[in-house]
Amino acid sequence: MTSPFPTPVNDTIETTAAGPDGRPRYSHYIDGAFVPPAGGQYFDSSDPVTGEVWAEIARGQAEDVDAACEAAHRAFEAPEWRGLSASARGRLMRRLGDLILENADWLAAVEMKDNGKLIAELGNQMRYMANYYYYYGGLADKIEGATIPTDKPGVFNFTRYEPIGVVACIMPWNSPLPLTSLKLAPALAAGNTVVLKPSEFTSASLLEFVKLVELAGFPKGVVNVVTGFGHEMGNALVSHKLVERIAFTGGPEAGRIINEQAARSMKRVTMELGGKSPNIIFEDADLDQAVKGAVAGIFAASGQTCVAGSRLLLQRSIHDAFLDRLVDFLKGIRFGHPNDPETQIAPISTVPQMEKIEAYVRIAQEEGARLVRGGRRAEVPGYPNGLFYEPTIFADVTNDMRIAQEEVFGPVLSVIPFEDEDDAVRIANDIDFGLAAGIWTRDLARGVRMTERVRAGTIWVNNYRSTSTTSPFGGFKMSGTGREGGIPGMMEYLELKSVWISTDVEIPNPFIRR
Repeated sequence: MTSPFPTPVNDTIETTAAGPDGRPRYSHYIDGAFVPPAGGQYFDSSDPVTGEVWAEIARGQAEDVDAACEAAHRAFEAPEWRGLSASARGRLMRRLGDLILENADWLAAVEMKDNGKLIAELGNQMRYMANYYYYYGGLADKIEGATIPTDKPGVFNFTRYEPIGVVACIMPWNSPLPLTSLKLAPALAAGNTVVLKPSEFTSASLLEFVKLVELAGFPKGVVNVVTGFGHEMGNALVSHKLVERIAFTGGPEAGRIINEQAARSMKRVTMELGGKSPNIIFEDADLDQAVKGAVAGIFAASGQTCVAGSRLLLQRSIHDAFLDRLVDFLKGIRFGHPNDPETQIAPISTVPQMEKIEAYVRIAQEEGARLVRGGRRAEVPGYPNGLFYEPTIFADVTNDMRIAQEEVFGPVLSVIPFEDEDDAVRIANDIDFGLAAGIWTRDLARGVRMTERVRAGTIWVNNYRSTSTTSPFGGFKMSGTGREGGIPGMMEYLELKSVWISTDVEIPNPFIRR
């Protein structure tokens, strides 16, 4: 089989098997081996640039989920994993980080084939992704309990942190490997075992990545991957009796279902459910930099990012001039194959997402929003079936319109005017979401005030989309629960235990609580 992307640097990595038509055929990865789906079925995966089918993915069912969860549970109890010291786990993770760096270009090429993201951005993401494993590998043996100075004589009390058990991680299609690592790295560092479920649209990159996990030396069953459709596998995974925690990134509709299912067996959940983030430009901002921030906020990654600054709040005194600058900045923007370093706008990742974007553009026009730019598919020479969409700007938007309240997850910007600081805060917070926000002002005092008043889990002042593995990430309100990244992200995957040891020679009156 001729590989559709560059081969990995390490020549010991197993080559993906070919299906009957010669395309790559990806099976589940369970208990340290690639295994075919129990039902024997595979489904097609298409390239968003060309529209052509390029791979086959295992179509899993409850039986496959059960096998993966059983394997993860066995691995959690086995001495090969449970018997490792935290320092030894850290060494495995640092080895995995090294392998990611060595194979970053290969991983980026697979991810690009899967979801059509710019190779320039993916290359940076893959190289940075190694930091998740370095950071959490270093943190693995630095999570400490405490000695508690209790008010009870005759007992010694201390706390310790322990791994939870089997963790189910469910990922979206927009950034499969980085969002997997946000979950996988702290879960492994904490000593858990994991069952990963990627989106049915972008499964291949994770099934290639897991080869590096094996090569790094993780015991079999510690990391497992099952693929397929959420409606066929989701309930089996979320409700499985051996799963103790669920980490999910996706939309609020799926999040509600998962949360309800998890609650039936009291499973803990971490969820990042997207947002409708305000990007607020005050009249005293550096407008040249703010234009770049507005573009980065909504048109980078073709708007397919959970933190997209899809509501652009402009102070009325600069509204028209800023809008003109923004439209002018987008002139001559370059569409093309994401493998071309000159390309600025890559395709939409999936056909359903393209249809969703087109539906919201129609809704915005029906509601009375004024189309300033875009609003249609882009015709890109050489790629007649590519899923390209024009950067789209709507003005005359009011905050009660659906285009301002609901996540589009595409390159569609709603421009909303505001009068003053209080008005900006009111509009920014008048939303069910609270994932991120941007503030643009030269007034440092105003910037600090706004970070206190805007309800969002991440707030950028005079920048947008800055992230780090060392910093916690998550949302308020319907944008989710829990945090990923930093030390808080590690604590999500640990149980806190309190231990009481008697130092009395004799037990006092057993009928009275001490």
